[in-house]
Amino acid sequence: MMLDDAALDTLFRTARTYYSWADTPVSDATLHTLYELAKLGPTAANSSPARFVFCRSVEAREKLAGCVSAANAHKVRTAPVTAIVGMDMEFYEKLPHLFPHADARSWFAGKPDAIHETAFRNSSLQGAYLILAARSLGLDCGPMSGFDKAKVDAAFFAGTTVEANFICSIGHGTTEKLFPRSPRLDFDEAAQIS
Repeated sequence: MMLDDAALDTLFRTARTYYSWADTPVSDATLHTLYELAKLGPTAANSSPARFVFCRSVEAREKLAGCVSAANAHKVRTAPVTAIVGMDMEFYEKLPHLFPHADARSWFAGKPDAIHETAFRNSSLQGAYLILAARSLGLDCGPMSGFDKAKVDAAFFAGTTVEANFICSIGHGTTEKLFPRSPRLDFDEAAQIS
């Protein structure tokens, strides 16, 4: 079933990357619902390598703001939530549970290139699912890559097998600092039918 125009507008056509935020909290229940939707998107061998830290408290947002570029610090401090989309570099340890019909763990264990490629690609997909899920719940997003990965890893993932991939503010965006949508490439510039 094709989505109607209103849904397509919400997810894609009128959705924007936001830089400023209304002072409206995002509840625990909403974050749980957000994750429950995002987790359903497909990943290779159902690997599900993404790990999410929802920085919502003032302390967590301030800690994260100290790890991002100067241009992004205000966004992190003022958004009700900024999610760190991480990737578990030992995601394959959960494959016996997540992909039980094959020995998928053996495809990755001891193979650092395959681990990194799969963790990065699939956690990126899961981060995109998170954005679409947030939009479907009436939230706005502001994904960012302007941060010091080593600092984020030390501040939020020390002693774990998780590394940061990207961050994304979530809340109710305001039109302050919102500029017109930037151009996109036309089909013939970016795609082909073969």
